[in-house]
Amino acid sequence: MTTDALVIVPYDPAWPSAFAAERDRIAAVLGDLAVRIDHHGSTSVPDLAAKPIIDIQVSVRRLEPIAEYGDCLRRLGYVHVPHPDDAFAPFFHRPAAWPHTHHVHVVRSGSAAERETLAFRDYLRDHPDTAREYERLKRALAPRYSAATFDSRQAYADAKSDFVMRITERALTERPPRDA
Repeated sequence: MTTDALVIVPYDPAWPSAFAAERDRIAAVLGDLAVRIDHHGSTSVPDLAAKPIIDIQVSVRRLEPIAEYGDCLRRLGYVHVPHPDDAFAPFFHRPAAWPHTHHVHVVRSGSAAERETLAFRDYLRDHPDTAREYERLKRALAPRYSAATFDSRQAYADAKSDFVMRITERALTERPPRDA
């Protein structure tokens, strides 16, 4: 266990409102660039414990050039983290230093990345037992990873990936994601 371990907190009923406020800020600067803006991640699932970070997925018509939407997000205080995932889901966070309050993942509208994220979210919303299983996994993993570095936070995300991929596959098989 690390002394600066990632922290998982109980669900906060204020998270949907925090998302709505940030969605409106993002929509105002992106305008027509944003095809849709969705709340995802654990803070979007009622009663699921989470890191207290609002995850937002912004769907755009095209990912390149990143500056087209990245400059707008930068005006709102977001920092782009260059990563190989930029090819399908560029990542931004705010504030610049940890702890972050908001994460933005930009995806191409209609892409597999868009559908998979929403399918996972919807499945957890519809299957409380699976959401509890995910919470137990996150609580078991979080103390093993440091919040202090990007690499350690990424390792935490990677440690959850088998579960996420398994549930996403199940979700996509059962039914496509909803709009809201």
